[in-house]
Amino acid sequence: MSTQNNIHKKATMLMWMLFMLMMPLSIYMMLTNSTTLIEWILFNMSSTPIMMSIIIDPTGTVFSSTVLLISANVLQFSTSYMGSDKFIDRFTVLVLLFVMSMNLLIFIPHLMILLLGWDGLGLVSFILVIYYQNPKSLSAGMITALTNRIGDVMLLLSIAWTVNQGHWNIINMWETESFNWQSAAIVLAAMTKSAQMPFSSWLPAAMAAPTPVSALVHSSTLVTAGVFLLIRFYPFLSSTTWFNQSLLLIAVTTTTMAGISAMAECDMKKIIALSTLSQLGMMMASMGLGMVNLAYFHMITHALFKALLFICAGTLIHSHTHGQDLRWMGNINKQMPTTSSCFILANMALCGAPFMSGFYSKDMIIESSIFYSNNFIMLIIILFTVSLTSFYTTRFSLTTIWGPSSCGPFIQLEESKSLTTPMLVLSSMSIVSGAALIWTMPMNQEPMNLTPLMKNMPMIMVILGLVVAWSTNTQQLKHDPAMMLSPLANYASSLMWFLVPLSSQFTIKIPMAMSHNYLKSLDQSWLELLGGQGAASSSFLASNSVTEVFNTKPVNYLMMSSILTLLTMAML
Repeated sequence: MSTQNNIHKKATMLMWMLFMLMMPLSIYMMLTNSTTLIEWILFNMSSTPIMMSIIIDPTGTVFSSTVLLISANVLQFSTSYMGSDKFIDRFTVLVLLFVMSMNLLIFIPHLMILLLGWDGLGLVSFILVIYYQNPKSLSAGMITALTNRIGDVMLLLSIAWTVNQGHWNIINMWETESFNWQSAAIVLAAMTKSAQMPFSSWLPAAMAAPTPVSALVHSSTLVTAGVFLLIRFYPFLSSTTWFNQSLLLIAVTTTTMAGISAMAECDMKKIIALSTLSQLGMMMASMGLGMVNLAYFHMITHALFKALLFICAGTLIHSHTHGQDLRWMGNINKQMPTTSSCFILANMALCGAPFMSGFYSKDMIIESSIFYSNNFIMLIIILFTVSLTSFYTTRFSLTTIWGPSSCGPFIQLEESKSLTTPMLVLSSMSIVSGAALIWTMPMNQEPMNLTPLMKNMPMIMVILGLVVAWSTNTQQLKHDPAMMLSPLANYASSLMWFLVPLSSQFTIKIPMAMSHNYLKSLDQSWLELLGGQGAASSSFLASNSVTEVFNTKPVNYLMMSSILTLLTMAML
């Protein structure tokens, strides 16, 4: 076990060293707002050069630094969370492979090699989701893998359609005859990886993975890969007539569905996964409104405080004998003060509390959507989802931190150094990163003249959600839960507007019924009767019948043998 822990510590140190190397580069790139493109011509296919390209720009280096920082903290957290796991070496190698795939996706603007990183993310995430090797993990892994395969196929199609341009470089793409098809394929690939509607059901299902995986994969890397792909392709995609409106509609639907579903959920990790889905919808919506820099800004800040939220949740799950139900937790503020403090900080950043990292990005997205003339209905729904975020975050905090404890009497709540250190690092980043990025990121944000009501509208919606959540959850202690006033709506919300059965059971119901009928009508009937098993049973039946007809006494055997002997002699 000591060897395993040493390997794990080496991996953590490696991530910290890479982060220390990447951080000065990203700061330099942001301050100078410069981009470096390196190209190697590997070989030529007739007149088409096959090149290996590397792009070093502020967008890629800052995102890579964020991924490395979160990976280092997650690996340190997993030394305690998965300390008793026999296969912790395998887990470490898989996480390192995941980080490598993510960096391939970030730094290589070549569609062919980008596919390696894209497929690597899907494959490693599937292996990590089925890590615990039980039926629930396997079914979650299959939904994750098959949904992501749709995106892989779309990316392959976009590669095929880009052949006419004579290159596969993202930066130099232009309009061709298959321009709309290329754009649709890239958007669909990004939607599957970022779990946008109607491909949303795999993200909460992927919570079957270990919590360190959820903190890394489903907060900052895999789910944001789709957003990052759209940011890279945005100059090419935005020239289509339908891109912005379609993306805005899909994103607003996703964030609304995720917010309403999180209000009804009781599984701790699924609530955080649904909040990730809601924030991904917010990033896509800001991109649909034409605010690409703000979408990228929110992606970086969200990755930091969402990883913190997952690590805090993982500490609670670890202390409650790996139970994830909110209804078994409560009153942790006395026994786990560090976890409670970091948990509140992460929730405040998620809601967009003033001067937290989420405030700078989320508040600016909402203010910009109010200031620029957009669809009024979309604006109302975006403001509504802000109050939903505040609602489920307050409900989450009330149940776990301040609510009465419902766990068993023999559960010991403790905070080891390997648990609290990543929390404190990510907490400081959740406070500082928003202000630091807004000072250093090269963004050309126009000044906005807003009325006091428009300026304070995001905070009004946050406070409204908080008050409603507080009143409904305190009444729940005396009366029935407010969610159960409409059982059908509660049931629909817990199934993500029936997306879960539609994307899993519904799609396999008809093939399953056909295969079952085939099994009963052919394999277990005619083929059994006419095949080898039927012939064997027929021969057994015939021999048994012959045995029953003839009386099996020793005298009969002697008579038969003597008659056979006489016949043989007569023939001779």
